[in-house]
Amino acid sequence: MAWVVLLVVVLLVILAVGIYDVTQRRHAILRNFPVVGHFRYVLESFGPELRQYILTSNDEEKPFSRDERRWIYTSAYQRDNTFGFGTDNQLETTTDYLIVTHAAFPEPPLPGEPSVPSWDFPVPCAKVLGGHRRRHAFRPSSIVNISGMSFGALSGAAIEALNRGAALTGCLHNTGEGGISPHHRHGGDLVLQIGTGYFGCRTAEGAFSMEHLLRTISDAPVRALEVKLSQGAKPGLGGLLPGAKVTPEIARIRGIPVGQDCRSPNRHTAFDGVEGLVDFVEELAEATGLPVGVKSAVGEHAFWVDLAERMELTGSGPDFITIDGGEGGTGAAPLVFADHVSLPFLRAFPRAYRPFAERGLTDRIVFVGSARLGLADRALAAFALGCDAVQVGREAMLAIGCIQAQRCHTGRCPTGVATQSRRLERGLDPGHKSVRVANYLVTLRQELLRLARACGHDHPGRVRADQVEVLDAMQRSVAIGELAGYEPDWGRPSADDLAGLRREWPVSPTPAGR
Repeated sequence: MAWVVLLVVVLLVILAVGIYDVTQRRHAILRNFPVVGHFRYVLESFGPELRQYILTSNDEEKPFSRDERRWIYTSAYQRDNTFGFGTDNQLETTTDYLIVTHAAFPEPPLPGEPSVPSWDFPVPCAKVLGGHRRRHAFRPSSIVNISGMSFGALSGAAIEALNRGAALTGCLHNTGEGGISPHHRHGGDLVLQIGTGYFGCRTAEGAFSMEHLLRTISDAPVRALEVKLSQGAKPGLGGLLPGAKVTPEIARIRGIPVGQDCRSPNRHTAFDGVEGLVDFVEELAEATGLPVGVKSAVGEHAFWVDLAERMELTGSGPDFITIDGGEGGTGAAPLVFADHVSLPFLRAFPRAYRPFAERGLTDRIVFVGSARLGLADRALAAFALGCDAVQVGREAMLAIGCIQAQRCHTGRCPTGVATQSRRLERGLDPGHKSVRVANYLVTLRQELLRLARACGHDHPGRVRADQVEVLDAMQRSVAIGELAGYEPDWGRPSADDLAGLRREWPVSPTPAGR
C-alpha cells in the first residue's frame, strides 16, 4: 500500500504544479507547456557546468549566443547581468571582434546616478526628426527604439507587450509593414511603416492610397512614417505571411482575404527610381506634416550616391534613413537570401553614409541603425559610425520571452511571440512582458551611456569612429572609421545637435509588477 500512497502523492504534486503553471502569468513556456516546461529551466540552470564537457560553448549558438541571450534575459528580469571569471571569448583567433578603446580619463557619472539601471534616472535624447522642414518635427525621447515587426508575424499579445514597453520607456515603436492594429494602441508612440503591400493605406486592388493613409493615422499616435524599400533578411524578395497566420483580424487590418498567403511585392508600385522616391517622400510629408524616412538594406552603391545627389540638388528627400544589415531580420527567408544577400551592418552603414557625408548632408538627416544592434558593443559601434539612434527587433522579442526556437515562420512559436495560435498566445501576458522589455531597453541605454563615458563622452552620439576598433585573426587592430574610409570629422553630431542631446525627458513612473 505504501507505493500506492506514494503514487497518489506524486500525482497530486504534479497536478498542483500543473494548475500553478497554467494560472501563473510570468513564464509563457510554463503556461503553454505545464509541468514539462520546468525541465527547460532545470537544464538551463546548470547548463554552464554541463557545457564544460559536452554540447556547445557559450559563444557558438547563433544568431544570438547563450551569453548574449543570458544578458538580455537577466536584464529583462532586472537580475544580476554580470559575468564572472573574465571573458571566455577567443580574442586571439576571432575575426571582426569589436574593441572599445576607452579614454585614460573617463567622463564621470552624473550626480545621483544609480549604479544599476533605474526607471528614475533620465537619459539623453536623440536627434530631431524632421528639423525645420516638417510641421510635426520632434526630438525623440530615446536613442534606442523598437524595430518594425508586424502584427501577423508577431502575435497580438507580443505587439501589445512591445507597445506598452515602449510607452514605459519613451521609445518609438515601429509598426512593421502590417499596418496599425488595436494591439499597437497601448500608449507607445508609433512609426508607421509603409511597405510594398501598402497595408493600412491601400486600395482594394493593392495600390497606395493617400486617402486611406490619412484615415489610418487620424486617430493613432503616429509620429513618423517610414517607406520600406527592403529589409536585411530578404532584400529584393518581398515578404510572405503564410495563410495559416492570416486570421480574420489580420485580414481586416491589412485588407486581404482570410486564410490566404499574403505576399508583399519585391518593389513599390507608387514610385519608380530615386526621383520618384524623393517625390513620394515629399508628398507624404506635405499631406501629413510628419517626418518621413526610408528603410533599406544595402547592396549597390549607386543608389545611395544618386539619392544623395538628388537631395543635394533639390533640398528634398527623407528626414531619416534606416539602414538594416544583412544579419538582421525577424522573419523567415530562403537560406541564400538570409546568408548571402545584402551587406552586414558594419559594412553596409558606411556605404550608405559616405555619399551624404561627402556632400555635407548628414546634419539634416537622422541616421538609424538596425540589425543585431541590441547589444551594447554593436550599438556603440553604430553610433561611432554615424547613427543617431538604433532599433532593436529580435532582442526585444527575447526580452518578452522568445527562446530562439527559430519556429517563427511555422506558427508554432512555443512562447506565444511569433504565432497566431490562441492557445500558444495565451501564455504571453502583455502586462508582465511589457515590463520585461522595458527593463531591457532601460538597461541597454544605460550600458551605452556607461560605454560612452568610458570613452570620455556624455552621449553615445559623441563617440568617434576611431574609438571603436576591430580585431582580426592576425591580431591586427583597425579603427572602424579607417575601415569605413571616413574623414576625421564624420560620424559625429553637429554643434546645434550637441546642445540638444543632453536634454532630459520626463521619466515614466516605476511600473507595477516589476
